[in-house]
Amino acid sequence: MVTKIDKTLDCKGLSCPMPMMKLAKTMKGMNSGEVLEMLGTDPGTKSDIPGWCEKSGNTLLEQNDLEGGVNRFVLKKK
Repeated sequence: MVTKIDKTLDCKGLSCPMPMMKLAKTMKGMNSGEVLEMLGTDPGTKSDIPGWCEKSGNTLLEQNDLEGGVNRFVLKKK
């Protein structure tokens, strides 16, 4: 099933804590049920995002490793 992406957040090249701060701010501005695709290169986000989703109640739909050390996350706003 292909997930409809409502917004893409590019955090490539940013290091902790910037990707998580940008993610939280972007998600705050989205409506319930909308889907955010986040791209980043900080290896810490691989463990930070699932934990953040658990605490915030948002859903991590996908997590993939792309070429060039880029991590892709697809999150659904609660």
